[in-house]
Amino acid sequence: MSQNNGEIDGFVKELGAVASDASKVFGSLSAAQLNWKPSAGQWSVGQCFDHLIVTNRCFFPDMERVANGTYRSSLWGRVSPLSGFFARFIMKALDPEQGRKTKAPRVFEPAQSNVAADVIRQFVAHQDELSAHMRATERADLRGLKVTSPVSPVATYSLLDAYRIVVAHERSHFEQARRVTQSEGFPSA
Repeated sequence: MSQNNGEIDGFVKELGAVASDASKVFGSLSAAQLNWKPSAGQWSVGQCFDHLIVTNRCFFPDMERVANGTYRSSLWGRVSPLSGFFARFIMKALDPEQGRKTKAPRVFEPAQSNVAADVIRQFVAHQDELSAHMRATERADLRGLKVTSPVSPVATYSLLDAYRIVVAHERSHFEQARRVTQSEGFPSA
């Protein structure tokens, strides 16, 4: 058993819980409900989950290189004294208690305004893929290995923190999607 097995197991369990919750809460929504927005500047339920798929996939190339032993941290990632700062900053931004909305970077905006009617099924399948990628890295030094944020080449954090960010990000958007369904005017079918 690797030193990371318990941590990876925890992340995989949380990803499974988010997938299960998404399926239960949003899996029976119609295409109209999935694509309804409370206002023009807000995201629909479907866009929240599309965004998670798009965002998480940005980590896959690094995860694959870590798993096959070919990943090399950038020079900045190896020497940056700010890696912990960036992780804490992102985690704080994702904290629902902080009360402020954080606008998604343009690269992570949902791919389209109308998402496929099976976006929740796609998300659940994506969770299995993400879990497999995480499991494939369980022999890596999750704390020592620094990855670069897909948003900015100066933002680096440990692979362990990247996984924490992914899970917190998913819960944040799950709650955002739930709030959409509770908004005034949400279609009944």
